[in-house]
Amino acid sequence: MAEAPAESILSPRDLAQMIDISAVQAFHTEADLREVARVALAEGFIAVHALPHFTALLATLLPGRCGVLVGGPIGFPSGGNRTETKLVEARGLVADGATEVDMMMNIGRLKSGDDAYVATELAAVIKAVAPVPVKVIIEVSRLTDDEIRRAATLVAASGAAFVKTGTGWTGLPTTLHHIRLIREAAGAEIGIKASGGIRDLETVAAMIEAGVTRFGINTDVARDLIAACRSLPDGGLRVAG
Repeated sequence: MAEAPAESILSPRDLAQMIDISAVQAFHTEADLREVARVALAEGFIAVHALPHFTALLATLLPGRCGVLVGGPIGFPSGGNRTETKLVEARGLVADGATEVDMMMNIGRLKSGDDAYVATELAAVIKAVAPVPVKVIIEVSRLTDDEIRRAATLVAASGAAFVKTGTGWTGLPTTLHHIRLIREAAGAEIGIKASGGIRDLETVAAMIEAGVTRFGINTDVARDLIAACRSLPDGGLRVAG
């Protein structure tokens, strides 16, 4: 008889250390950014992401020893920028204090079968910001299963730190099916960041069990999830595996 999988309990703090929150909509203001930084410090979220023009300010709000990473996007949200533009943006983010970056893959090139272009661009950006870790956004809701496998394989081979499922801007959710495809194609070593439509602890637990190591979640929803985690009978979220 097969043994039941081992279980662990994620405390609210443990869970917060798996969640990025952000202010990356075009309409987000300085006041919004300051509030998101305050929430991250209060709740212990692992990172805050802001649009590039706010990166320097965010770095002052979250100084190096505070324990919250400063993130920013490259080629966001379409991924269609020239490689030269992405390189300028990447170097600028790091110069302004970003301690991790989320890069949008060129999805049009991937869907056109131009894997060499995608691989070359990934390598160039990763080299430009090293040793700052790069998460590569592949926008799973716009890809076929085969394209997701190809994208995940390219990211794993590039030396990126994470495959990120999406921008959260499509209105379509990341699913367990997407996570399983990525983990199968990318292997066990690379991180997976799930972003888009994640709203409840049941989904969070299932995605962790499938291989997710980081989440990108709306700030209000993230706070609600931590509160819900805190109120669970075991004092945390039970996760198998």
